[in-house]
Amino acid sequence: MRRRPTQADVAKLAGVSQATVSLVLNGPSNARARVGEESRRRVLDAMRETGYAANPMAQGLARGRNRIVGVFTYESVFPSDGSNFYHPFLVGMEAAAFDVGVDLLLFTSAPVTEGRRRLTDAGWNRLEVADGCVLIGRHGNDRELHELRERNYPVVYLGRRDGDEDGTAPYVGADYATATEEITRQLMELGHRRIAFLGDLSTAPSARDRVAGYRRALESEGRHPILLAGDAFSPDEAAEVIADHRATAVLVGTDVDPVLLRDAADQRQLGLSYALLGEPEGRPWPEGFSGFRIPRGEMGARALRLLAATIDGDDTVDPAQLLPCQIDQGHTLTAPHLPSTSTSPARSPHA
Repeated sequence: MRRRPTQADVAKLAGVSQATVSLVLNGPSNARARVGEESRRRVLDAMRETGYAANPMAQGLARGRNRIVGVFTYESVFPSDGSNFYHPFLVGMEAAAFDVGVDLLLFTSAPVTEGRRRLTDAGWNRLEVADGCVLIGRHGNDRELHELRERNYPVVYLGRRDGDEDGTAPYVGADYATATEEITRQLMELGHRRIAFLGDLSTAPSARDRVAGYRRALESEGRHPILLAGDAFSPDEAAEVIADHRATAVLVGTDVDPVLLRDAADQRQLGLSYALLGEPEGRPWPEGFSGFRIPRGEMGARALRLLAATIDGDDTVDPAQLLPCQIDQGHTLTAPHLPSTSTSPARSPHA
């Protein structure tokens, strides 16, 4: 199938910038006048030669018919609490929306069913108020994504997505695999031989990426993983299981309260090292902890800009973007300590 011509193709043939093409097509009258008649003629000639047809949604966005983009979260809506996990994403999107010149619309009318929502349940009349939508949440809906594509409704995921039968939807995510591998290697360099992973073991891409980075670091040194589901244990139970495995360090997922875990481990005099795999959900970063921080503000801004490019039919922008996480050295990455023998009787380790 022949690729549809884009504004970038028109700009190249006309010998002008893509911004000039956009001004000729969509800019306000005072801006179009600055382009000049000669450049305008070359752009129009290039459009005819390439067969370029402007995306009607993009025209609506740029000419002011809507100039609105949606935001939808699968798990919950954005609260106003600044410590909420989603809040920095929205702050980044707000800043980028100001630069791009659009308004944000938060879709909140879709009903919650079994803890999740579907964007399309809000109704197409509501969705078409916006020229496209940023989708946020661990568990996207592939069937809904197919339906959105069938209607040519532009969407961008905030968070890495796997490909499906229709290909990979545009996304901006965090490079959890690389960050987890790096922090695990730091622990090994400090002398830790048994490092536990306590966190999300689901099939969500963000969970699988963290586990993949952990495994990659350990396997390069011939070490065995100790995988513990964060939602399966209370802090006391988790500390006991970590002691049973004779681990001296633990990678703490975002679904685990690291302060409660440390308190439980300290009561057993385990002397653990800790590394957080992102900000704990619903809590601020605990003082002094080591680990990596998720670039949530930048992810939100990039996702909004990627959506604007998708609406505009600009295929020069990378549709699959992973941003590096920031390592926070903190004070909980230390050399291993031998666990106290005063803990409860140890069960046979599984690794």
